[in-house]
Amino acid sequence: MKKSEVLQGKTCLITGATSGIGRSSALQLSKMGADICFIARSENKAESLSKEIFELTKKKPFYIIADLSSLHEIERAANEFINSKKKLHILLNNAGIVNTERKVTVDGYEEVFAVNHLSYFALTLRLIDKIKESAPARIVNVSSGAHKVLKRINFKDIHSKNPYKTFIAYGQSKLANILFTRKLAYLLEKENITVNCLHPGWVSTSLGQQNTNRTLLAYLMGFFSPLFAKNSLKGAETQIYLCSSEEVSGITGKYFSDCKIADISEGAKNIADTDNLWELSLKLTNLKYPKI
Repeated sequence: MKKSEVLQGKTCLITGATSGIGRSSALQLSKMGADICFIARSENKAESLSKEIFELTKKKPFYIIADLSSLHEIERAANEFINSKKKLHILLNNAGIVNTERKVTVDGYEEVFAVNHLSYFALTLRLIDKIKESAPARIVNVSSGAHKVLKRINFKDIHSKNPYKTFIAYGQSKLANILFTRKLAYLLEKENITVNCLHPGWVSTSLGQQNTNRTLLAYLMGFFSPLFAKNSLKGAETQIYLCSSEEVSGITGKYFSDCKIADISEGAKNIADTDNLWELSLKLTNLKYPKI
């Protein structure tokens, strides 16, 4: 099979697609024949990516403008996708942020936790019926090796108030990604839908550059990233692999790095934390557990 035919007839929805590893994923998956859909905050960046994909494939992507830090915006984006009547074979939850200072969303939640975990959770659950209708399907969540910064999820300070520490807040959101992946994989194990997550490695992208308060940490990340980090295409390899490869068609509930199953922390294996995070996420997003 030609590379351009690997994902022919498959629809892929990507968050955080207009920059970094998300953009590289969108371009590469489009080259494999996928019909690309994506959610973006910036109209200008969305139109730029749309034009680039069209030049590559002669297929115009479908995109939705939405701020994934807002639960209302996530609901609107999900409804817009559902109303498009498109199938959904691959959902790539890729959007992510790092903040050097504590910020709060319109819903009153700490922003990193809201974007990096709750947006994955809320968007996936709002689209779960569409994904089930499209099976066989795949859900891919971008996590990080930073999940090992914490021994366990800190449910007493889920919104990182006391005090705010950049890597702790980010690590907690990435640990949540793994717990969410494992729980959802279990719930969907009989639905012909796989759910996996991954560590892309240290990637030279704009992650964290949105911060206006440029601390020493932010400057160091910006300085050293181009010197030692992977470029965005290299960083996107594992998520592209999980979205497209037949090698992982029957694998679910796993954490990958460099296109291989990798070890997770003990905290990421904690069943009680997995269940508690699921229930908390339902409460914070005001969603009900779907009958899966």
